[in-house]
Amino acid sequence: MKKNPVIPFALIAVIGILLVIVISVVGLDQQATIEKAEEGGGEKQEKAEASTDDPAAIFQNNCISCHGADLTGGVGPDLTKVGARYNKKEIKNIILNGKGSVMPAGLVKEPQAEALAEWLSKKK
Repeated sequence: MKKNPVIPFALIAVIGILLVIVISVVGLDQQATIEKAEEGGGEKQEKAEASTDDPAAIFQNNCISCHGADLTGGVGPDLTKVGARYNKKEIKNIILNGKGSVMPAGLVKEPQAEALAEWLSKKK
C-alpha cells in the first residue's frame, strides 16, 4: 500500500488556515479592547499632555528624534542657536504650522507650543 504524498501538504494547509482564523479572532478582541481604552483613557492622556509645561520634557517627547538630544540636529535642523534666527512668535508659528515638507504641523498643542517657543527663543 502506497502513502498518498499530498496528505502532509493538505494537513499543513488545514493547520495554517485554522491558525489564521484563531489569530484573526484574537486580533478582533484586541481591537475592541483598544477602542474601549481610547474612548475612556484618551481624555486622561490629553489632560496629562496639556498639563506638561516643562519645555525640556515637551522637546524630549516630541522633537528629539529629528533635532537630536543636544539640539544639534539630525533629520531636522540644528536648534542650538535658533533664538538668534527667529523670535518667540516665529518659533511658535513654526511649531504649530510646520515648515516646508520636513517639519510637520501640530506635533504639540497651543500651551505646549508656547512653552517650547519661549525655551527655544532663549537658545542664542
